[in-house]
Amino acid sequence: MHLLQVIIYGIVQGITELFPISSVGHAVILPYLFRWTEFSGSNQFLPFVVMLHLGTGLALLIYFLPEWIHLIASIFDRRRRIERRILLLIIVATIPAAVLGKIFEHKLQELFPSALSASIFLIINGLVLFWADGMRRRRSRRSSTRIENLSYGRSFLIGIVQSFALIPGFSRSGITMAAGLASGLEYEDAARFSFLLATPVILGAGILEVPKMLHQHNHVMFHDGLIGGLLAGVLALLSTAFLMRYFETTEVRALRPFGWYCIVVGVVVAILAALHIQF
Repeated sequence: MHLLQVIIYGIVQGITELFPISSVGHAVILPYLFRWTEFSGSNQFLPFVVMLHLGTGLALLIYFLPEWIHLIASIFDRRRRIERRILLLIIVATIPAAVLGKIFEHKLQELFPSALSASIFLIINGLVLFWADGMRRRRSRRSSTRIENLSYGRSFLIGIVQSFALIPGFSRSGITMAAGLASGLEYEDAARFSFLLATPVILGAGILEVPKMLHQHNHVMFHDGLIGGLLAGVLALLSTAFLMRYFETTEVRALRPFGWYCIVVGVVVAILAALHIQF
């Protein structure tokens, strides 16, 4: 890969992984639009994308590190009941995401590899964000719940929903926030739970993939992935800080701008792909 391509991928990943606009969808659309399909169609592309995700996962871990310390400390301190329950909720939600991801990862990648399919699911993702905004708008703040008050069944369902992020076009943060809002959470808590839940899943996938690259002696790809992952991590850290502040201060229709983005970009790319137009 050219250094410019690595930088562009890193920037896009760092922003789109946390913003509810589908990083995987952009990873499919980007090479199509700029005719980078020679690399994106190779077996080296997935490990590279996973390393970009590893950078964003580390950024999430750094941002929420104080909270993770409290969550882990709750295992040994019975007085930390709220933290222990949140940790259990995260574990419960992680199980279906990890299992379904392992089972369907390769099948979904084979079924939905094209820019056209990614754009269609990006449009659907935008509609889901509009639906989630509508759910929140119809609910009063008094009827909202906190993360620790979620049922384990709701948490498990959010974990199942997270697995849809394997389909290019569906946003992990977007659909988990939508599920959180549907479960009664406010925007800030829905985003917080979504980011906490994403951390072990993203880091786990990255940790599993990096040794494979080293075992294959693919040092050039490892070097590119390291640069892209570092850049993605820095931008993801800034994105997380911005989004947490944004969802804290925005009480209604917070997801609507992202929904419009997904729909507009999805429609434009779908038209270009249908007409076989590339830049």
